Amino acid sequence: MTGLPVSAVRVKVPASTANLGSGFDALGMALSLHDNVSVQVVDGPAGSASVQVEGEGAGSVPTDERHLVVRVIHKTLAELGFPAPALRLHCENSIPHARGLGSSAAAIVAGVAAGFGLAGIDLRDKENSDRALDMAAAREGHADNAAASLLGGFVVAWRESGRFRAVRMQPHPDVSPIALVPRAESSTDATRGLLPERVPHADAAFAAGRAALAVHAVTRAPELLLAATEDRLHQDYRESAWPDTVALVRQLREAGVAAAVSGAGPTVLALPVGGELPAGIAPNGFRALRLPVDDAGVQITSQA
Repeated sequence: MTGLPVSAVRVKVPASTANLGSGFDALGMALSLHDNVSVQVVDGPAGSASVQVEGEGAGSVPTDERHLVVRVIHKTLAELGFPAPALRLHCENSIPHARGLGSSAAAIVAGVAAGFGLAGIDLRDKENSDRALDMAAAREGHADNAAASLLGGFVVAWRESGRFRAVRMQPHPDVSPIALVPRAESSTDATRGLLPERVPHADAAFAAGRAALAVHAVTRAPELLLAATEDRLHQDYRESAWPDTVALVRQLREAGVAAAVSGAGPTVLALPVGGELPAGIAPNGFRALRLPVDDAGVQITSQA
């Protein structure tokens, strides 16, 4: 027996977009595209698991205790003082993998949330939510995607005294995200390796001003999003990894549409005024997904 207060939970977790151009590793937003994970404690060897996956990742991700969500659940329970149980998972995945829509952060948040749920700990309590965020972000190394998936809405994330923190804000109702998702995949580690160790002081100052403006633009003045999402810290340096993505960002911006690389790419985030892309924009090889902001963040339902 594991001694867990709850034997089964269901977790719904949203996708996310990070950076929003200027806010590298600091700004994130939850999107209405979700993975659903059902978790059940079963009889079996401690730490074992069986996983059924439908949708994104089916046939390519592990289906035993090596699955990312399982590993995070077990680690979370260990940090909460519970031994690793045997688990059965059913994953219904809609978030594309390796496309810059926070699939790994969503899986990590799902695992942390499931661990808290099985332990009977309420994530609606701010102290518990803060702890969950730090645990999830520590796994990612930065908190923008994880905070957005956990809290919903628009987030500003940072690290302070060795802990990851974030604040959630409500986006303006006229903020209408469109994700332009290519077939190609990308690796966060690979694209991060293209970034220089140092940037010019002028570029750093530019980024600070535009990131601050982005907070105002997303929450109060979406007509300023075009200026607010302009970047000098990361997108151009990564162009060799996804030239079609950067070309589409430039095409959209030249047409007056606020656009940026979503996270580590290669998806493009567009934030058009009025919620419509210009008629002349027909991105070859990209599918357009209208993804309203997800206000709820991760949702946990105890099933037993």
